[in-house]
Amino acid sequence: MSPIHRNLTELHRLQAEQLGSAVALRYKHAGVYRDLSWHTYRSQALAAAAALVDAGVAFGDRVGILSENRVEWLIADMAILATGAVTVPPHAPLTAAQVRFQLADAGVSWLFVSGAGQLAKVVQIAMPGLRGIVVFDASAAGGGATSWDEFRQLGSEALQRQKSVLREREARQDHGTLATIIYTSGTTGNPKGVMLTHGNLLSNSVAMMNASPPRPGDVLLSWLPYSHIYARVVDHYVRMCSGTTVVLAESADTVVQNLEEIRPTHLTAVPRFYEKVLAAARTSPVGEARRLREIFGPHIDWLSSGGAPLPLSVAEAYGAAGLLLLQGYGLTETSPVISFNRKDKYKLDTVGPPLEGVEVRIAADGEVLTRGPHVMAGYWNNPAATAETIRDGWLHTGDLGTLDGEGFLKITGRKKELLVLSNGEKVVPAYLEGLILADPCIDQVVVCGEGKSWLTALVVPHWDHVRKELPTEAATLPVVNLAHHEAVYALLKQRIDRALADVSSCEQIRKIHVLEQPLSVANEELTVSLKLRRGVVVKKYDGVLRELYGDKG
Repeated sequence: MSPIHRNLTELHRLQAEQLGSAVALRYKHAGVYRDLSWHTYRSQALAAAAALVDAGVAFGDRVGILSENRVEWLIADMAILATGAVTVPPHAPLTAAQVRFQLADAGVSWLFVSGAGQLAKVVQIAMPGLRGIVVFDASAAGGGATSWDEFRQLGSEALQRQKSVLREREARQDHGTLATIIYTSGTTGNPKGVMLTHGNLLSNSVAMMNASPPRPGDVLLSWLPYSHIYARVVDHYVRMCSGTTVVLAESADTVVQNLEEIRPTHLTAVPRFYEKVLAAARTSPVGEARRLREIFGPHIDWLSSGGAPLPLSVAEAYGAAGLLLLQGYGLTETSPVISFNRKDKYKLDTVGPPLEGVEVRIAADGEVLTRGPHVMAGYWNNPAATAETIRDGWLHTGDLGTLDGEGFLKITGRKKELLVLSNGEKVVPAYLEGLILADPCIDQVVVCGEGKSWLTALVVPHWDHVRKELPTEAATLPVVNLAHHEAVYALLKQRIDRALADVSSCEQIRKIHVLEQPLSVANEELTVSLKLRRGVVVKKYDGVLRELYGDKG
């Protein structure tokens, strides 16, 4: 399948010309929702693009965006692409050292930052080769950083003399032109820069749109970080293709509130979000199903889940409430979607059939391989890693899976995360974790046991649900005490045993350790897309695990 547009810049221009005054983006400012039309979206992006060209940004240069989600993020992205440059978006929660590596590795020459906090990181790292910084918050400008408003004003004044340059830059871009470099969340060592082209992103966006055709009046509430390719494509470029209005949530902490304000037709999220909302709904006095329907509102067509495995029990609970929760699967290296369930063609225990134009096959060892226009151009300045990942035209995902007779893909685990016990038995921890997480008393779990003769687990309870199951004298204790209480260990072990009743003896959990606090992105235990960083967690709790296994392990 080949997209009809030559590049994302052309797509943005044509949609603005066609849709004009229709609402492209809606965002909250000073407590009030503001609308940005397609025409204004385009004109602001062009102004910023003219300013970049006037400042010397050349075709193929790398320009960074270090910012939390906000409307300026999306405008800046389209401005960078309009110049023929490449967007490099480090994740906002990264440390100064992590930001420095990515910006330096990509050779970023200009940078957009959100405000004082992100600007401080850049000042701290003293980036060589950085020629200019634009800050979205005017209050943080100064000291060499230009405010976003001033930068766009400069661009508006430069637009007339740069119009021909921008037209030429758009004409030069084709499906093979590099559009973005996104750094993967490595668990060890430095991350790799994934190179995605205009053709990669367009093909995936069009295929996703065709898999779930838009309807008149569709409204998407968007909150996942645009620095991650999942939200960047599914919430940004797919909606650009369809002309759907995108409403930006204020933050990850206000999504439920924003859902009640906006009443959208669609929401893109990760399993962790749906699990937390479900857990809260289970404690509601009006009942689980009714509360879920209240939260998501009357207009929801279907909900989208990606970025990590969605437990079947969660999808079924939403389905029982009349909310269709569909999951898909992909990688940063695949732009990102490989497969996705459709509204009219789904199996909740799978990640759906491959998208149009996407080939999938299962290797002899069970690894999922994929080929097509969605596969990255390679890793930036890392030909060895590229050659290791893409072999004979097939990208090796590192995931294990199966394809059923109807072409639905099921992911069973990570190839590198297979636990090999001391007796040679192989265990897929993600599969066991999915079974355990179906229990409402368990919020997070990490199955461990590499090289050991039996399995253990680190468990984060859902404390509200656990308290309801405890004897009265224990239920009122603070978490710091409950995390060491015999009754809690007995309850959780019993529930884990019940969840794993149908798996083999080598897949049973013999001992557990209860964690007081959830695993988090801030503590580097989860990636920015809330995937478990298993190696980091196991290393962090090495002492705890040693104690569980005893001196003999």
